[in-house]
Amino acid sequence: MAEKFQPLSVSKLADSYDAVIIGSGGTGLSAAIQAHELGLKVAVFEKEAELGGNTNRASSGMNAAETNVQLQHGVIDNVADFYHETYKDGGRLNDKDMLGYFVYHTAPAIDWLADHGIKLDDITVTGGMSKKRTHRPASMAPIGGFLVKSLLDVVAKEDIPVFNKTKVTSLVRDDEGRIDGVKVNANGLIKTIGAKAVILATGGFGASKEYIERFRPDLKDYKTTNQPGATGDGLKLAENVGAELMQMNLVQVHPTVQQDHPHVYLIGEAVRGEGAILVNAQGKRFVNELNTRKIVSNSITALPEHSAYLIFDQGIRDRAKAIEFYDKTGLVVHGDTIEDLAKKLKMDPDTLTQTVATWNKAVEGHNDAEFGRTTGMDRGITKPGFFAIHIAPAIHYTMGGIHITPKTQVLDGNGDVIKGLFAAGEVAGGLHGNNRVGGNSIAETVVFGRQAGQQVTLYVRKQK
Repeated sequence: MAEKFQPLSVSKLADSYDAVIIGSGGTGLSAAIQAHELGLKVAVFEKEAELGGNTNRASSGMNAAETNVQLQHGVIDNVADFYHETYKDGGRLNDKDMLGYFVYHTAPAIDWLADHGIKLDDITVTGGMSKKRTHRPASMAPIGGFLVKSLLDVVAKEDIPVFNKTKVTSLVRDDEGRIDGVKVNANGLIKTIGAKAVILATGGFGASKEYIERFRPDLKDYKTTNQPGATGDGLKLAENVGAELMQMNLVQVHPTVQQDHPHVYLIGEAVRGEGAILVNAQGKRFVNELNTRKIVSNSITALPEHSAYLIFDQGIRDRAKAIEFYDKTGLVVHGDTIEDLAKKLKMDPDTLTQTVATWNKAVEGHNDAEFGRTTGMDRGITKPGFFAIHIAPAIHYTMGGIHITPKTQVLDGNGDVIKGLFAAGEVAGGLHGNNRVGGNSIAETVVFGRQAGQQVTLYVRKQK
C-alpha cells in the first residue's frame, strides 16, 4: 500500500501565490498540476480534513470519444455523436460553446492522464450513450478514488502545496475590482493570502439544505449521495463578488441509491451498463434501465413504493468490481437461484423467473421488445449466484452553478468577465443542461480543470 498523501501544515502557507485553487477534487487537482507544469506558483486549499471531495464517490468512469483506448476495444466512435447525444440528454439546455469545448477535449484529457501514468484502459457504457465511452482503470476499480489517489501521486512528485482544513472565507478584490487574494481560516489561523488569480473548484451544492431549499424546495426531504462538504461554498464566494448563478433549479436525482442504512450508497451506473435490470416490488421490469437518469428516476418515483431492485448475476458482478464493496457493506441480497432470490425479496418466484427469462431472450436476440433498451446487453442474467440491491432515487448532482465562459472565466450579471476569477467542475453551470450523463462529470473535472490551469496561466503571464 502506497503511503497516504500528507497535506502540508498551515505553518507552510506562503503570503502569496500566482494562483490559489479552492477545492481538492478532480477539478482542483487537474488545474493545479496543469498550472504548475506551465510555470505558475500554485497552492490548493481544501476545507475538509479529507482530500478529493465528491470525486472520491464517483464510481462509473470518465467519458471520452475517439480515443485510442476505444479503438483498442474495437469501438469506433465519433465526437459529433458524443456532442449530439449529450445535448439531447441535457434537454437541449446545455451551453453549446462549453459542450463543444468539452467533447473535443475529452480524448486529449485521457492522453494527458496517461502521460502522467494514470491509465484508463477499460471501457463500459452509461445511460443516454450509444457507445462505450466510459473509460475506467483496467482493474475496473471505481474511478473516483483511483483518480484522486493518482492525481495526488502526481502532486506529491511535483511538490505542489496542498493544505487541508483550510477554508476560504472570502475573495479579496483590488481597487479595479480584480480578484487578487483570499481570506482563509486555516485550522484556526486567520490569514489573507495574495493571489494573481483564483480558481473555484469547490464542487456542487448537493449537500446544502439552504441552496436546495432556495432553488428546489420540492427536493428538500430527499437524501443525498454527496459528501457532507458539498455545501455550495464556491457559489457563496462568487455571489459575494457579483458573479451570476445560472440554471440553479436543475438538480439531478440519481436513480439507484441504497438508502436503507444510515450512510447512503450510490450504486454506480456501471452495474446497469454491464447488464443489470431494474424490477418493481412485484418482480417486473418497468423502464429502459439505461435511459437518462431523469427518466429512470421519475419512473422509480412513480412506483407505489418509490423504490425498486437491481437484479444481476455473478457474470455481471465480475464486470463491476464496486459490487464487492457494496456486498461487504451489507447492501446485496444473495440467492442460489432466481426463485431463491425472489423469496428473499418477498416476490412471487414465478414472476421474477419469467421477467429474467424474458430479459435473457431479449439479450440473445439483441431486441428488448418491452422497453427498447439497446445498450448494456452484452450478457444475460444466467450465471449463479443471483443478487439484488434495493434502491431509490436521491439528490446526486447539481447541474446549475456559476456562469462561466468556455475559458472558465467567471461572468457577472451583465455578462462581463470578473477579472482574476475562474471556476470549473460542478461549481460551474451550463455544461450538462437539465440532466448530467453518467461519466461526464469526471470528464468535466479533467477537461475544465486543465482548461482553468491553462487560462489562469495566460492571465497571470499578462499580469507579470
